[in-house]
Amino acid sequence: MSEPLVLGIETSCDETGFALARGRELLADVTASSMDEHARFGGIVPEVASRAHLEAFVPTLDAALDAAGCRLEEIDAVAVTAGPGLVGSLTVGVAAAKSLALGLGKPLYGVNHVIGHIAVDELVHGRFPEHFVGLVVSGGHTSLLEVRDIATDVVELGQTLDDAAGEAFDKVGRLLGLPYPGGPHVDRLAQQGDRAAIRFPRGLSKGKDAVRHPYDFSFSGLKTAVARYVEAVEDAGEELAAADVAASFSEAVADVLVSKTLAACQYKGCDTVVIGGGFSANSRLRELAAERGERHGIEVRIPPIRYCTDNGAMIAALGAAMLRSGVAPSPVEFPVDSGMPLATVRA
Repeated sequence: MSEPLVLGIETSCDETGFALARGRELLADVTASSMDEHARFGGIVPEVASRAHLEAFVPTLDAALDAAGCRLEEIDAVAVTAGPGLVGSLTVGVAAAKSLALGLGKPLYGVNHVIGHIAVDELVHGRFPEHFVGLVVSGGHTSLLEVRDIATDVVELGQTLDDAAGEAFDKVGRLLGLPYPGGPHVDRLAQQGDRAAIRFPRGLSKGKDAVRHPYDFSFSGLKTAVARYVEAVEDAGEELAAADVAASFSEAVADVLVSKTLAACQYKGCDTVVIGGGFSANSRLRELAAERGERHGIEVRIPPIRYCTDNGAMIAALGAAMLRSGVAPSPVEFPVDSGMPLATVRA
C-alpha cells in the first residue's frame, strides 16, 4: 500500500510555496516569490507579503497539482506552516489550509517552519539516521538542534543571541553598497577576495563566552567590527577592498557556524550533521562544512540550493514525517504563532 499523499503549504514570509510528497518522495514543488516587490524597500514589507500570498495562492496550488499529476481530492493530509513568521503571511496560509482540510475532510498539521528546513533533506538524501545534529541558518534564525525524531523529538542546543547569520549578511551587504537581499551578493563578492586579509572576530568562541555559550551564536559584534573597519578605511581616504572585506566576513561567519556545529555533533556522539535554511546556500559554509566534516569523520548533509530558501517541500516533508510517526493532527482552531519555539514541532 502506498504512503499518504501530503500537501505542504508555506507562507511564513515572502514566498508562497506548495508541494506534494508521498512519503519521502517529492512529486511536485512550486514557489511564487514576492521578493522583487520588497527589494525597492530594502527589506520585507509585511502587508505587501500578505497581499502577494493572497494573489498567488490558487495559481500556485493549481501549478503544484498539475506538476504532480494529482487532483485535490486525492490528497490524504494537509500540512501548513503555523510559525514562526510574519503574522499576516502565516494567517493567509493557515486560513486557506484549514478551509482545504475541512472541505476535503482530511487531517491538518500546523508545523514549525524552522524544523521544516531540516526535514526537507529527507526528500533529497533519504532516511535520517536515528540521531543527528541539525543546523538551521536563515535570515531570521540560527539554531543548533539535536534530533532523534524529526516529528516528535527535537531539542534546541543553541541559538543566535542577536542577529541571525542571514541578517548579518544583509547588513554587511548594505555597508558595502550591495543590493538587497545582501546574502547572495556578499557571497559572490567574497569569492573574489582574500579570506585571510582581515581577522574579524568570532563571536562567543573564546574564554568565558565559549564556556557559557558553547552552542549559541552572536553576529552583532562581527557586524559592528565590519562597520568600523569600513568607516576607518573611508575616513583615511583609502580605497576599500570590498571583496576582501566580504571574504573575511564570510570566513568568520562560516568558521563559527561549522566549529560549533561539529563540536555539538562530537559531544552528542552523532556522526551526521544536516544543515538547512536560506543561508545554507552560502558557498563558503558548504565548502568549509564538507571539508571539516570529512576531516572529523562526520557526514554533512545539505540540500540543493533550491530547497534552502522557503518552499512547500519542507512543509510537506515534515507533514509526511508526522504521519509516519503517528502524530495526532492539529486541532482545527489552532492559531498562528509568529514566535513559535523550536520545542514545538506541531501546533
